[in-house]
Amino acid sequence: MKKERKAHVVRNTKETQIEIDLNLDGSGKCRIDTGIGFFDHMLGSFARHGFFDLDCQVKGDLEVDCHHTIEDTGIVLGQAIREAIGDKRGIRRYGSSLLPMDEVLVLSAVDLSGRPYLVCDLPFSVAKVGAFDTEMVREFFYAISYSAAMNLHLKLIHGLNNHHIMEGAFKAFARALDEATSYDPRIEGVLSTKGSLGE
Repeated sequence: MKKERKAHVVRNTKETQIEIDLNLDGSGKCRIDTGIGFFDHMLGSFARHGFFDLDCQVKGDLEVDCHHTIEDTGIVLGQAIREAIGDKRGIRRYGSSLLPMDEVLVLSAVDLSGRPYLVCDLPFSVAKVGAFDTEMVREFFYAISYSAAMNLHLKLIHGLNNHHIMEGAFKAFARALDEATSYDPRIEGVLSTKGSLGE
C-alpha cells in the first residue's frame, strides 16, 4: 500500500492569506472558504470529481475585487499539487477528460512534465458568474499550471451556459489530473525516455 500523497502549503501576503491541505489519494472530502461562493463551488467540484481531499481557507482583499483571491489560490493549489505528487515515480503523467455537462462539452488534458504551459480556450459571454469574474478562469488555471509545473489544456468543444462552461472546466481538469497522478504498475521509475521529468 503506497503512502498517501499529501501537502500543506501556506502563503501570506498583504493581499491574501491562504492555507491549503491537499491529499491526492483522498475520497473527495472538502472544506472550502474563499469568500467567493461560486469559487467555493468550483473548488468543491474539483475535489469531489478528482477524489482529492481539499481543505482551502482563504482571506483575500475582496473589497478590491476577486482577482488576488482567485489567482493566489491557484498559485498555492499548484504548489500543493506539485509537492504532493513528489518524485513522480510510477505515475501515468498524462491525463485527459472529455466532460459533458448538459449542453456543454469541455476537454481537459494534463502532462505532468515539469514544464509549465497553459492553453485555455474557454470563451464566456458574461463578465461574472456569481461574484466570480469569468476572466479569472484563465488566471486561475495559469497560476496552477505554472506553480505545479504542468502542461494544461482546456478547450470548450461546444456549449452556451457560462455556469456550465466554468463548472465543466473545473470537473474536467479534476478528472484529467486524477488520471495523470494515478499509478500504473507497468511504469518503472518515471515515464520519460530521458529518465527524469522537469529538467
